[in-house]
Amino acid sequence: MATLAPDAPKFTHWNQSQPKDALAHIPGEDGWPILGNTLQLLADPSGFGNRMRAKYGDIYRNNSFGRRGVVMFGADANELVLFDRDKIFSSEQGWGPVLDLLFPRGLMLLDFDHHRADRRALSIAFKPGPMRHYSGALNAGISARAEEWRGQSILFYPAIKQLTLDLAADSFLGVPLGPEADAINKAFVDMVQASIGVVRKPLPFTAMGRGVAGRKFLLDYFTRETLKRREAGGGQDMFSQFATATREDGSLLPVDEVVDHMIFLMMAAHDTITSSATSLVWLLAKNPEWQDKLRAEILAVTGGEGRPLSYDDLGKLELTEMAFKEALRLIPPVPSLPRRALKDFTFKGVRVPAGTPVGISPAAVHMEEEHWPEPTKFDPLRFTPEQVAGRHKYAWVPFGGGAHMCLGLHFAYMQVKILLAHLLSRYQIEIAPGYAPEWQPWPIPKPKDGLKVTFKPL
Repeated sequence: MATLAPDAPKFTHWNQSQPKDALAHIPGEDGWPILGNTLQLLADPSGFGNRMRAKYGDIYRNNSFGRRGVVMFGADANELVLFDRDKIFSSEQGWGPVLDLLFPRGLMLLDFDHHRADRRALSIAFKPGPMRHYSGALNAGISARAEEWRGQSILFYPAIKQLTLDLAADSFLGVPLGPEADAINKAFVDMVQASIGVVRKPLPFTAMGRGVAGRKFLLDYFTRETLKRREAGGGQDMFSQFATATREDGSLLPVDEVVDHMIFLMMAAHDTITSSATSLVWLLAKNPEWQDKLRAEILAVTGGEGRPLSYDDLGKLELTEMAFKEALRLIPPVPSLPRRALKDFTFKGVRVPAGTPVGISPAAVHMEEEHWPEPTKFDPLRFTPEQVAGRHKYAWVPFGGGAHMCLGLHFAYMQVKILLAHLLSRYQIEIAPGYAPEWQPWPIPKPKDGLKVTFKPL
């Protein structure tokens, strides 16, 4: 178990729900027998959360996925939980019941000293040297694929999902995926879908059963690859950096921990970037005037159609970065974040006992008019330095915050900027008049029909 705050109790049964009377003083609903509010939450998470908040306020009791806990809303709730000044909240025990069978010991499932030590060891893969190497691979891979889309009408989500997997293999593994590519993709899909499966045991023919089988496949694959990288003595790709990463005492990370970190980070780079790139392309297609503005910025930096965006020029695409941030606000790839309280705490006058599962909602805060006038409008200028300085620091949290701020956020910015540099310098991205895809909100948002777009050559 990860190191906790010295005075924090250790909960060994993460799936255990709080006794009903422990949270009886907190307004809310327990829902149906056994299922609680799970089905309502899965069907319409934003609508359900908004109804509960309107009825009970910024903190309410909830019962879903077999656990009775509380949900807290607002930028102040985000700051309390994510900044976690007093080491009250466990990410390991929050995510554990959802992901422990699928992504155990991923960086998101570690706490305090263990998390800090592994994060420091893994951060070497995101230093300028390796990032410069990744940018070259991203430019080459994205340029070649973008050229294949010339004049085509495609379903963007599956196309970009395949591309991000290929790019992750190139940048992270340093080699193209071989015959395992389809099986690797299927394993990641099954594991992510299992995270919201109603049946939480890996029984045959259930989502969790498929997810656990996918994890076994990836464990075998990445264990073999880790040993190969260590024998080869390292390399510039991310996996080689992880395989040879050392802790402060000079010791290598254990092989099984390297494998768990690699599986988790490839999932994040594969699925969350797919979601956020898709939402940005959708919003730019809906708002073509912003395509023109970003295209002008990109061409001024790169100098022409299809030219690579150098690592040193990434910071010059300021408006492009604002547009990406606005897409992450409107459709955050991780709509809610779970934790578990290790000690009693109070939020807005309500006492919450130790052991309580606690949830916060980036998606809800990102739509609060207090911070975002006309919140449904796509307006990248919300992210000018002046606008950011005048807003609550925790009103925008698509990458989390505090000690668990996403380790790969700069990689995500780089990949999306390079993607737009190659797409917008070549094409106008178009959608049919009135077209509005329905989005599947959980576990990671995606358009249910795949997002139909056309890449019209300029």
